[in-house]
Formats: sequence, structure tokens, C-alpha cells
Amino acid sequence: MNNQDKIRKLIELRNEARMGGGEARINKQHEQGKMTARERIEMLVDEGSFEELDMFVTHRCTNFGMEKTKFKGDGVVIGHGTIDGRVIYVYAQDFTVFGGSLSETMANKICKVMDMAMKAGAPIIGINDSGGARIQEGVTALAGYAEIFERNILASGVVPQISAIFGPCAGGAVYSPALTDFIMMTEENSYMFVTGPKVVKTVTGETITVNDLGGANVHSSKSGVSHFKVESEEEGLMMIRKLISYLPQNNFEEAPITECSDPIDRLEDNLNDIIPANPNMPYDVKDIIYAIVDESEFLEIHRNYARNIVVGFSRLAGQSVGIIANQPNFLAGVLDCDASRKAARFIRFCDAFNIPLLTLVDVPGFLPGSGQEYAGIINHGAKLMFAYGEATVPKVTVTLRKSYGGAHCVMSSKQLRGDFNYAWPSAEIAVMGAKGAIEVLEGKNVRKIEDEQEKLDYVQKKTDEYEDAFANPYQAASYGYIDDVIEPRNTRFRIIRALQSLQTKKVTNPLKKHSNIPL
Repeated sequence: MNNQDKIRKLIELRNEARMGGGEARINKQHEQGKMTARERIEMLVDEGSFEELDMFVTHRCTNFGMEKTKFKGDGVVIGHGTIDGRVIYVYAQDFTVFGGSLSETMANKICKVMDMAMKAGAPIIGINDSGGARIQEGVTALAGYAEIFERNILASGVVPQISAIFGPCAGGAVYSPALTDFIMMTEENSYMFVTGPKVVKTVTGETITVNDLGGANVHSSKSGVSHFKVESEEEGLMMIRKLISYLPQNNFEEAPITECSDPIDRLEDNLNDIIPANPNMPYDVKDIIYAIVDESEFLEIHRNYARNIVVGFSRLAGQSVGIIANQPNFLAGVLDCDASRKAARFIRFCDAFNIPLLTLVDVPGFLPGSGQEYAGIINHGAKLMFAYGEATVPKVTVTLRKSYGGAHCVMSSKQLRGDFNYAWPSAEIAVMGAKGAIEVLEGKNVRKIEDEQEKLDYVQKKTDEYEDAFANPYQAASYGYIDDVIEPRNTRFRIIRALQSLQTKKVTNPLKKHSNIPL
């Protein structure tokens, strides 16, 4: 063969590899409303930026006649590209090749691109669409999964890891996404579970569908496994691009800063009246978030899970920030097991990647009851406290209304190394609400009063005294626990000035192998 023949051969082999499992399987993928692995990557990255690696790898299995059927690439496409000009590494499982099942060589390819991402200090994005381990390869496929898991663990807190579930993800395969920072699922075609409906039926007798067991709706609202639920793969890939824009490349970089045309001293007069006069009336804390952040843009994480707390990314004066806010519009903003875990994990991610934290507080306490106690609210609440106390990034807290009891301590209080702790005039910082406090403090005296009107007048008098003392932020401010009481409409400016003053903040935790967070 001369050089031209060799080049033609190369082009033929590349074209063959790009066809994956063949035209028929590609058409079937499209019929199911799913894109191929390469189509997904091309939509994810900047046009023309993807560089594929290991295109000619094939499996080595000879069991059950496997040596007779080989496909170039062996079920996964790996490589690197850019998103808005920033380098990312990516792998996408190819369902057209053996159902995307994991082989030893496929695992080696995934591990290779993950190792490259770690060396380069760049995010790793995994697109999952796989039937699980390749049964014909037995233990080598299982070993391949374990190799991937180990790299997920080592990369945690070093580079951002994002998983997109665009098809089946079952059995041991679910643990790689579970070890990453963010998981996204499509409504129609994706599912995740450790054991499928047939096994569940055999073992427990329960009859359940694939979607009810591990679909996107279940994992985005009930289990909290999935951070995003999207209607289509296209929406999911655009969501990943947006998410990446808020994140640094690695743990040594600061949070991204972009140009900002939104004035930092913009006043929001409607915030002066947003807190209802009745302390038991709800409002939507997201209205406050949209009012104070740049261009009203907020990327919410875990939108449908533990809705009594809101977390997500936004920008202030162009700087990425992580926002945690109690949501009075759902369960009065109370902290429970799920809300505590949701917020704690988000806080630890932001701290790992140098993203400042803004906390908006309106919390009446922890949810009482045997259900929460049996579910471990003590441990889960401690996780949230641990996350805030351990975090060394800039932390700005604004108390909007209620901040009661242990929940006050947990929500980025000054004692958990909050840098700037502000309060609105409507803030109430106390051990508990007035009604509960008077029942404890004055219960004996109230019971001694026989006349009902006199009893009501006495309770009202004591309630007014308690509210005068605690239903405001000034006692906490007198101790320095609140740095300033601010006018609500000026909140954006005060937060931005605080974050600007903290840009050179340097805090280190005591030297240790690692913490022992109460898991």
C-alpha cells in the first residue's frame, strides 16, 4: 500500500468507528427519541472542538463467541472539547454497541479520560446509556466498574464531575453517577436503580414499573438522587453548559467572574414590603433571590426535592455564588432530614470549589415528630451544621424573618464562622416563637388565672413583652452576632460589597487526614 492507500484506509476505519453498532441500531436509537453518543457530545461542546481518543479500541473477550463480533470504540466515545472556550473531558456510552454494556476495555477508556481530566484540572462529564456490565466478561467487567468508582472518589473535590443519565443505568452502574457532583435525568428514557422490577417482584413480591422504581420523577422528587429533571436530551445538554458556566475548572481556581451590566447599587423597593405583616404568612423566597442577583438569573439545584429549602447558583457583580435559602412557601421553611442533607451537600460542593455562599434565613426550627427523629434528624441536622462550620469560603448571611432555636445556629450563624451576618428589620432571632415561649415561661401563672378574659389579657401582655425583646434583630446585634441591620431594598449592594471585601479571605482548617462528618 502506498501512502494514499493508507490514508484512505484510515478514513474508512474512522468512518466505520463513527457508525458505532451500525446504521440499523442508530436508527433504532433515534426511533426511541435518543441521540447517539457522538451526537450528544457534538451538541454539548463548542462546534468543532471535540477531539476523540481511542477510536480504534476493541474488546478482548473470547467467551461465548464474542471474538467474532467486534466494534471499534467498544461502546464508549471519549475525548476532550470546550464549552464556551473552556476545556472539558467527556465520555459517552454508546447504546448501539452491545447495549452500551461495560467491558474491560470500555472501562479502561473511561478511566483513561478521567485520569486525563485530573491531570489537566478540567471538569469531567459522563453521559450514561448502558445496559450494565457485559455478562460475557464476568469479573473483569466488575473490576472495570470498581476502577471507575475509585477515580470518581479521587476526583471528588478536585474537578467538577457531572453525570447525564440519558438511558438505562442499573445495578452497579448507578454508583459512578452517585459519586459525582451532579446528576441529570430525562423524563422519558432514563432510569436508575440497584435492582430492577423483576428482581424486586421475586424478592419482595412488590409489583412496580421501571419508572415508578427509578424514573426521573422519582429520583428528582423523592430520593433526591437526581439534581435535574429535563424533558429532552437537548435541554439536558444545554443545562450542563449553563451549569459549567458557574463552576471553576478545578479546586485551585477561584469561582468564575464575568462581566456584569447590572448595577451593584440597584435598589429593589419591593423588598421593603415583601415580608408579610403576619409572621405566619408564607411568601416565595425565590422572589427575593431573583430581585438581588444579576439579571434575575438563578440556576436552581434539586428544584423538586426537599422544597422547604432552595439551593442553586447565581451571580453577584459577575461573581458566581452558591445560594441557600429557607422556603417559607413550603412547610413554612422548616428544616427536616431531606432539606438538611440537600443543603449540606450543596454547601460542601461550593466550599470544595471556592464558590462563596449566600444564605437567606427564614426558619422556624427543625421539623418535630417521631417520624423525623426515627429518620435521624439529629444526624442530618448535624451534617448541615458541619458543612457550614467546615466551609472556608466567604459566607454572607441575611436573616429575613424567623431564625429560631437550633435552626438559627445551623443556618450559617456567626458562631459557625459566618463572615458577614446581616438582618432585615423584620428578623426575629430567638430560642423559639412567642407563643411557645410564653407557654413555657408563664404556663404556671396562666393556669392560676380563673377568669378567661383575664387569662387572655395576661398571655397577650407577656407575648407583647417577649416580642418586644426578641421579635427583632437588635438584641443579636447588640452582642455583635448580627453585623448590621440593613434596609431590605439595599440588600444587593450590601451583599456585593461584603463579597468584594472577602475576595482575599484565607482560612485554613486544622491539619488532619479528613473530617468525620456524621454520615
